[in-house]
Amino acid sequence: MAADAVRLTARVSGVVQGVGFRYRTARKADELLLTGTVRNLADGTVEVVAEGPPHDVQRLLDWLDSSHAPGRVERVDSELSAATGEFAGFGIVG
Repeated sequence: MAADAVRLTARVSGVVQGVGFRYRTARKADELLLTGTVRNLADGTVEVVAEGPPHDVQRLLDWLDSSHAPGRVERVDSELSAATGEFAGFGIVG
């Protein structure tokens, strides 16, 4: 992983469970060559953790909060931090 890699941790709210959100998010992350996970949370939100080059991580974040994401995204809360390099690929969890 590149030294300038960043980690996105995002919580997506709205109608985002049961609409293919995790699958489409994983495909988008694969397209951008990001690593990480996406999972449904018990409160109805979806958590996305993605690592990679800052530009590509920003592209994923922009996509999450766009009309291209499935369902109806009402809010994306996110934070960026240093990448840990703990992921081998991008996967759907739970």
